[in-house]
Amino acid sequence: MATSAAGRTPAQTFALVIGVVYLLVGVVGFFVTGFDGFAAEHGEKLLIFHVNPLHNIVHILLGVVWIGAASSHDAAKGVNTLFGAVLLLVFVLGLFDAKFLAIDGPGDPDNYLHLVTGAASLYFGTAGATGTAGARTA
Repeated sequence: MATSAAGRTPAQTFALVIGVVYLLVGVVGFFVTGFDGFAAEHGEKLLIFHVNPLHNIVHILLGVVWIGAASSHDAAKGVNTLFGAVLLLVFVLGLFDAKFLAIDGPGDPDNYLHLVTGAASLYFGTAGATGTAGARTA
């Protein structure tokens, strides 16, 4: 199993990095939305992505779980796989104008963010979790 210089597997490194990103996006999202319109269908925009307070809370929770899972290879693999599958499901639902998820159909940038994050997460929960066989560590 390949590990980085810090002793983390690719699954753990991905979980830590994406967890920090999601946590920060959730916190920054509150600066954009405040706490009003808790489950507003679209709310405000953070860059090109729709956010609302409920969306921010979901991002914070995902980030915290990903960061917590980064401490163990098996936990990181499991969370990466689970979150990857869920995010890919959200992508598929988003193709069908999933208003209940605050996604406006296939053209919504949020939908493609779910696709990319879900695919990467699923990869680092499965095939990419341990790196390549014979990989050297620095």
